[in-house]
Amino acid sequence: MANVGQVLWAYRKYLMSVLFPILLLPLPLVVPGKEAKCGYTIILMALLWCTEALPLAVTAFLPLVLFPMMAIMDASEVCMEYLQDTSILFIGGLLVAIAVEKWNLHKRIALRVLLFIGVKPTYLILGFMLITAFLSMWISNTATTAMMVPIAHAVMEQLHKAPKQNDGEVGNVNISFELQEPNYPITEKEAPKLDEKDSSPVPPPVPVDLQKDKEQVKFSQGISLCICYASSIGGIATLTGTSPNLVLQGQVNSLFPENPKVVNFASWFGFAFPATFILLLLSWIWLQLLFLGFNFRKNFSCRGKAHEQEREAYQVIRNEHKKLGPMSFAEKAVSFLFVLLVVLWFTREPGFFHGWGNAAFPNDKGESMLSDGSVAFFIGILLFIIPSEFPGCTQQEGTQGKFKAPPALLNWNIVNKKMPWNIVFLLGGGFALAKGSETSGLSQWLGDKLTPLQSIPSPAIAFILCIIVAAFTECTSNVATTTLFLPILASMAQAICLNPLYVMLPCTVASSLAFMLPVATPPNAIVFSFGQLRVCDMLPNVEQHSI
Repeated sequence: MANVGQVLWAYRKYLMSVLFPILLLPLPLVVPGKEAKCGYTIILMALLWCTEALPLAVTAFLPLVLFPMMAIMDASEVCMEYLQDTSILFIGGLLVAIAVEKWNLHKRIALRVLLFIGVKPTYLILGFMLITAFLSMWISNTATTAMMVPIAHAVMEQLHKAPKQNDGEVGNVNISFELQEPNYPITEKEAPKLDEKDSSPVPPPVPVDLQKDKEQVKFSQGISLCICYASSIGGIATLTGTSPNLVLQGQVNSLFPENPKVVNFASWFGFAFPATFILLLLSWIWLQLLFLGFNFRKNFSCRGKAHEQEREAYQVIRNEHKKLGPMSFAEKAVSFLFVLLVVLWFTREPGFFHGWGNAAFPNDKGESMLSDGSVAFFIGILLFIIPSEFPGCTQQEGTQGKFKAPPALLNWNIVNKKMPWNIVFLLGGGFALAKGSETSGLSQWLGDKLTPLQSIPSPAIAFILCIIVAAFTECTSNVATTTLFLPILASMAQAICLNPLYVMLPCTVASSLAFMLPVATPPNAIVFSFGQLRVCDMLPNVEQHSI
């Protein structure tokens, strides 16, 4: 029979969903003013998001109920916050990403790059990181990781296969996995007798098998980690790459409605892409040191012939690429629309020259009336119009000679299945919280309380806040983290006469850098579920991983 503790643990989510609102009730009842009522809503949502007592998207709808009940905002005003231009940009960008996934264009790109880079361990890690980062810039981090991990494990399986041995050979070693010579003397091990009648002494072989196995496991761990690291880092580079970037754009537009749309696709790329490049480079070097050792001459040497395992691994990649066949009309059409979307995003309103949006669709101030979301939906609608086969190449169906039109590049059933609607609602809940904080006066009150921070140097403030956000996002959804922190950071920055973007930008980037726990991000969980990794492996140190 279950004891009380087991029952409480089993019903913990039900209990938290009921107890949190009751325990926090003294705040709005005792403290007068709309600020306390808005604070009650924010604290309650923070607790529910952190504990996941309710689904994240369900918690995001609490402002729709609580703000009108507490006379903070009208219900119609709250509803308008749930589908802003940022949410439209998110949906439109995902329409193109879903089309790329549907026609396996991302897999073709990944395999083509791997064929170009090769399978030497050092460059293989770099290749997987570059491909994963590039793909996660445009499609979801989860989908990118889910596609790359099986490819990586197939390559690893071929690289780790025992080499074919000739008669009379005691064993061979794949030199590509001789990552570094051990810094301790190798002891000899007694070899098994080949023939009981043979009394001649057998020279003891060097025990390379154990060392080789350790190196192979370490290298497989490095490949797995490089994929989830690159997936999270790559999403930082573009505005639509990961949800926290869109949360920042929405919060800036909501909190500072008079701003000249300073956060758009082009401006974000100019800020984030150099940071992404630096983070990728540092991560690659870090993984090299941890999992391939310090012998740079051996790791980066291009001399020597490819070994059998390397050739077989390369053949696996080539075979997978051949299975895709030549590019179909659908793949070419999606590729063209994808490139067109990126070009239109960059040139709409770049800021440093007159974009096509300023020239063709200006408002009274000369700003583009079209947004990045409008452009994304324009391309998304085209995906539902353009057929997946070239007109005239359809086949007959049935005995009456009727022709059947090919399906479009995208259909609603696939979109409805793959679209993360929960993130759309989560974004809307964050925008509603930000608007409620501003309307209730909570932002002003909080900013006044944070004025003593003005004595601290600005770089120190930004650094401390990034550490706090990075630690918080290890245990909480990165979207929920940015949704909770960004309005507070904006109020603090205004109170100490600091540009809000000075702290909001780095903290948004920090919220995407959750590398230490399997539950921190979906890419981490996917890599962890494939095995060969423990939690302690995701908290690496040089002493643990050095050979």
